[in-house]
Amino acid sequence: MKHLGRVIDLKVLSLVALMKRSRVLAVLMGGVFCVVVMSLYRMLELMQGVELQHQVAPPARQVDEDLSNLQRKIDSLERLLSDNNYLVAMLRDSLVRRKTAWETGVRGGTGGGANVSSESSHSQANLLPGCRMAEKIKDGVQLLDVYDLLAFDNLDGGAWKQGFDISYHGNEWDKQPLELFVVPHSHNDPGWLKTFDSYYQDQTKHILNNMLIKLSEDSRRKMIWAEVSYFSKWWDDIDEQKRQMVKRLVGAGQLELVTGGWVMADEANSHYFALLDQLMEGHQWLQRHLGVKPSSGWAIDPFGHSPSMAYLLKGAGLKNMVIQRVHYAVKKEFARQRTLEFLWRQSWDSSPHSDITCHMMPFYSYDVPHTCGPNPAVCCQFDFHRLPGGRVFCPWRVLPQPITEQNIQERALLLLDQYRQKSRLFRSSVLLVPLGDDFRFVESSEWDAQFSNYQKLFDYFNQHPELHVKARFGTLSDYFEALRGRMNANLPTLRGDFFTYADRDDHYWSGYFTSRPFYKRLDRTLEATLRATDILFSLTLAEMRRIHGDGRLVAGFPAREHFQRLTAGRRDLALFQHHDAVTGTARDPVVVDYGTRLFHSILNLRQVLQSAAHWLLLLDKSQYHHDQSKPFLQTDDVMVAQDALPQKMVLTLSDEPRSFIVFNPTEQLRTSVVSIVVDSPDARVVDAETSRPMAVQISAMWVEPSRASTEAFQLSFVAELPPLALVVYHVTKTIAGSAHRAQYTFLCGGELPSVHAEHFQVSRLQGAEADTPLSLGNKHVKIWSSAQTGLLQKLRLQSGPVRQLQVQFLWYGTRTGANQDRSGAYLFLPGEGGAQLYSPSEAPLIRVSRGPIFSDITSCYRHFTHTVRLFHLDGHAGRSLEISNMVDIRSEVNRELVMRLVSDVDNGNRFYTDLNSFQMQQRRTLAKLPLQANFYPMTSAAFLQDAMLRLSLLSAQSQAVAALRPGELEVVLDRRLQQDDNRGLGQGVTDNKLTASLYHLLLEDRRGVSQ
Repeated sequence: MKHLGRVIDLKVLSLVALMKRSRVLAVLMGGVFCVVVMSLYRMLELMQGVELQHQVAPPARQVDEDLSNLQRKIDSLERLLSDNNYLVAMLRDSLVRRKTAWETGVRGGTGGGANVSSESSHSQANLLPGCRMAEKIKDGVQLLDVYDLLAFDNLDGGAWKQGFDISYHGNEWDKQPLELFVVPHSHNDPGWLKTFDSYYQDQTKHILNNMLIKLSEDSRRKMIWAEVSYFSKWWDDIDEQKRQMVKRLVGAGQLELVTGGWVMADEANSHYFALLDQLMEGHQWLQRHLGVKPSSGWAIDPFGHSPSMAYLLKGAGLKNMVIQRVHYAVKKEFARQRTLEFLWRQSWDSSPHSDITCHMMPFYSYDVPHTCGPNPAVCCQFDFHRLPGGRVFCPWRVLPQPITEQNIQERALLLLDQYRQKSRLFRSSVLLVPLGDDFRFVESSEWDAQFSNYQKLFDYFNQHPELHVKARFGTLSDYFEALRGRMNANLPTLRGDFFTYADRDDHYWSGYFTSRPFYKRLDRTLEATLRATDILFSLTLAEMRRIHGDGRLVAGFPAREHFQRLTAGRRDLALFQHHDAVTGTARDPVVVDYGTRLFHSILNLRQVLQSAAHWLLLLDKSQYHHDQSKPFLQTDDVMVAQDALPQKMVLTLSDEPRSFIVFNPTEQLRTSVVSIVVDSPDARVVDAETSRPMAVQISAMWVEPSRASTEAFQLSFVAELPPLALVVYHVTKTIAGSAHRAQYTFLCGGELPSVHAEHFQVSRLQGAEADTPLSLGNKHVKIWSSAQTGLLQKLRLQSGPVRQLQVQFLWYGTRTGANQDRSGAYLFLPGEGGAQLYSPSEAPLIRVSRGPIFSDITSCYRHFTHTVRLFHLDGHAGRSLEISNMVDIRSEVNRELVMRLVSDVDNGNRFYTDLNSFQMQQRRTLAKLPLQANFYPMTSAAFLQDAMLRLSLLSAQSQAVAALRPGELEVVLDRRLQQDDNRGLGQGVTDNKLTASLYHLLLEDRRGVSQ
């Protein structure tokens, strides 16, 4: 049997930050730190000098001596860094004490438990080390500072409703004419209202077929394409002659593949591994089939933008990018300042190394009415797909006109006015004008209408030099090349991210951070399985080649079939990163299609894992025989459907040892609690290699809150797993009572039901005893939970003071007023009363488990089962709490379930969330913004901190998170919403499942005391 180490690695951040201090203390600290750093460099120089003096070893010994010298240098550097860390910690503690004393003397303490605006002063103790460095970087724009400055007043801007009136004199282009690039595009969602395959059959393949014909008719015509998933599917359908036509169009610059990703990925919920996966899959396909490498990114539809994506694009060789969905107030401010084009730099980077040129589209949407200029009523008249007689019309009730000799002057000048107004929002005289929308250019007639009418307008512009405009069709490469040639000064630098997005009014797109959480968790399961399979398959092939010595693989090993399964798994994971997939914003049948793809890929990848592990574990490799109908190994959990949680396989025990294997797919030594399910409460586990018996804990498998299975038992033990290792264990049935069994305590505020757990010691708390807080502890931490709710109340680190740390559950409703928009798949529009505390109709059943390996407290409510678990281990696993929720809100109407953490961490209005599990981003809760605007995406981590404490929540799935009041952190667990939110989906979110969520909660002392 094969046990996969697939629990999400929750990497606990141990970050240090400093209190805000007076200038004198800052200078003192900076000076001492510089001395320490210079001392380190000087010591390294001395070490290198000694090394150079002794480089006279004979050649035969040179390599060994070099390695030895390198090892000595590393050891010395580690000692120096340790000393340096100790010195910095001492200085930090001193500064914190001085600062605290100063604040106490001058301010007389701090107050306020309300949601405060960031205009109030705030301690810089909440800054990470990297953020401290970034704080010192004063060049460019920090988006956090922009949010502080903006009024978010949403004034009516006239024709450009979310902007302002734009004026010009007319002579601005006399010296440098306006150079105009109209960029045709068709945004093809790989699943949304239809499935990926249905969209392809109904629309996408016709778009690409027509593209081949229409671009070939006129060399002046151009187009860009982004979604490689569709392009590769179409490529497989066309013949070699058409493929050569594609290559000619690409080579001539008429067709440009932009971004090169498998999809146009979501940037809020996706893990950076999955973002890289979809980017590499697309880039490798383009390189293999077309021999091209994209240079510009095109992200016009993701609902907010992350600097992690900008960093990955820059690392993939791209130089430019275009973004669209940014808060309308931010767009307005950037337009006023003419900073819509900027160098996007990482917050932690003081150099231009990570810079990528970014163009922000200024208006509401990427469709034609919102791309030619500020007035959509005018721009819509130049969307020639909307000519009279068609199926699409202009909502402003002024229809387009075909361009004729009679109207061309009037039409051209009307359009040029829009181009000139838009140009005044930028610093150069080069203008980008996208021409397209969702699934445009399906019909041949649209190609003819758009290209022929625009070409007439371009010809008119170019034939009238007094207009000072050069116009043509172009690609992103054409535009950015011209931009670099025209820029008279450097672009401004910007740091930060573009969450949370609002497209109008108070409509913030923070709902999709949690929508369809079941599939967000399934996404991570596939991601972890793919990563483990990639590693084990690669190790297997490498070992085969090493044994043979001639690069050949083993006969009978299905390497080709396994590689195809790996490729399919990568592509299914990549497809799910689409901004209507992992976001949970597709229609129900499309979600089922995505889920089925994820499910099948997980099953197929497990076949690869089983086969690779089988071959690696065999001592006699000649005995390997592949028979997928009778696999040598099986995984320890069974997935029966795309919408069902996995179930553990039950191992049947006897006196004969059963083998099971644990794989550690990480590059670090791991100490992990491994759990399997067996059919006997009397079991023994030994390490197969050393025959060392492992200490085990037998726990009940609860089929109901108070009824344990009599046929299945959980066996847990602590495993030491070397990096990238397959470790074999043997499990056997043993004499009755020899295995340590967990002990259970039950209590309930109402009538305590009968408990059925015949193999375990069970006690019941009643009367006054049942009012005493429940407590669990290990040598690192002790916790107390309420005897009435079973929920966490307090926590103490070692022998430190008792800290408040409560867990609460809440409901959010949605708006109920007439003619009010309501929450849906995209939007979070809570009711006027805000959150309401979860108030159960009956008291929960509370179950306390105590054992040598872990202890936990489980609270069973109608809508969720909540467990807080404490491991009796060293390291972060023993210092943190594992929190798991099993959520079921299928009975509810227009409700969202939230878990809130309440602590005494004095973080003010600042907290931190991760971006794509790649970097941490400071957030500021702003009173001037509505509640829904203060929710942000949490891909895998969030934390609060003050001068003394840091509270970190590490998550195995992406969800929405907020810190609405000091010391509090809210996580949205699931959403059930009966209506559409008018963003095109046309349905609510009512396909909820029984959904599991998993977290680690860590409270750390930041005062330099080792906890």
